[in-house]
Amino acid sequence: MFPFLSLFVQIFLGKIMSNPVQKELIEGVVLKPLKKLCDERGFLMEILRSDWLEFEKFGQCYITVCNPDTAKAWHYHKNQADHFAVLNGKAKVVLYDARKDSKTFQKINEFVMSLDEPFLLKIPKLVFHGFTPIGSSSATILNIPTQLYNYSKPDEFRRPFNWNGINYDWGTSKGDLKSTEEEEKRQL
Repeated sequence: MFPFLSLFVQIFLGKIMSNPVQKELIEGVVLKPLKKLCDERGFLMEILRSDWLEFEKFGQCYITVCNPDTAKAWHYHKNQADHFAVLNGKAKVVLYDARKDSKTFQKINEFVMSLDEPFLLKIPKLVFHGFTPIGSSSATILNIPTQLYNYSKPDEFRRPFNWNGINYDWGTSKGDLKSTEEEEKRQL
């Protein structure tokens, strides 16, 4: 890698990773800075293109909104990767690597996402993730997963936001309490 490129990546990571001691991304996580093309009318911003390295496959596109003082966490997918970009507000997105064969097993990454410094966050399969707004406003995230949502057999495996299997404090007492742990065991 070119030395100037390595410096750029370090500066970029320092701005968006909310925990400065994080020196390593979870294996398979990809960050791509997004460029806003601004003029007197507003701006245009590409979020994901089929000719970018981050692109695997298009499944669908949706938005999710999280209210203040609430955590939308934890869940993971067995068959899809997610691509997050914040459209409104400011969000702390947290990832946890529970893959025992991963070199970053049990690592946590935190990211601060907003339109102030926009970027695309690619979340690999089998990595727990969730988010919470920062501040007193809700946060809106666009997700472009690599698979269609299957209503009859969702590829979504949940744990409560305060689950003791992940040593993480969301700083709130409100969040998802649903768990699919028993259902997962039956599938094995």
